[in-house]
Amino acid sequence: MFPGYRTLLTAFDRGVVTLTLNRPERRNAFGDGMREELADAYTRCDEADDVRAIVLTGAPPAFCAGADLAAGDQTFAAPGPEFSAAGIPVPAWSLRKPVIAAVNGHAIGLGLTLALQCDIRIFAADARYGVVQVRRGVVGDAYSHWALPRLVGIARAAEILLTGTTFDGHRAAELGIASRVLPADEVLPAALAVAHDVADNAAPMSVAASKRLLWESFELSRDEVGQRETEIHRALMAHDDAKEGVRALQAGRLPRWTGRPVDPTA
Repeated sequence: MFPGYRTLLTAFDRGVVTLTLNRPERRNAFGDGMREELADAYTRCDEADDVRAIVLTGAPPAFCAGADLAAGDQTFAAPGPEFSAAGIPVPAWSLRKPVIAAVNGHAIGLGLTLALQCDIRIFAADARYGVVQVRRGVVGDAYSHWALPRLVGIARAAEILLTGTTFDGHRAAELGIASRVLPADEVLPAALAVAHDVADNAAPMSVAASKRLLWESFELSRDEVGQRETEIHRALMAHDDAKEGVRALQAGRLPRWTGRPVDPTA
């Protein structure tokens, strides 16, 4: 499914892909082609029907230290002609499968904004987190000024983005960016458990449709969301998976879904 990557480790098990940012000597800082390799891995996961969920994590002791500062004071001073602050060209929210961030260690700058693009985020309690770019003479990236206000509200987004301060996992939960906070060594197992639960029990077509509507709902009115939900229901109800879910429940077994992981109304 995947080529040999320099900066990523990949694993596939029963419908779940684990992508591990793997530059531990640099605390998994974003560099050496990681941006392009992660975008490629995301794209391959999205295109593979047997992938039902994705877990993004980092090789210990960090999740991702953000931008690689090896260039010193030139790190942010000389952007190339193709520079984009988008982080990666394939944000996690654009995938049709759930992406779970197993934030098992420090996530600073782009490391945190990358996790904010994921659907579910499980944080290590004692690590440090922050969108610190204003303390480096730049600003938060990877759509953080779009995602954070929608995830946590303007006031908390302002606290994170305008101060550039760092905080621990418990504060991340208080701010609303962590779905769950656990000891560092429990983060990845918990994320995998969620991913396998989705892979085993949730209809891929339903998940794809629900995820798309969830992220697009920020731009829709209440009535438009209601209309979209009706359209999606009608499309899903015409598929056998709408019967299979009930059959599996009544038989006390895992469902055998036949629908592909795509929104039928897309």
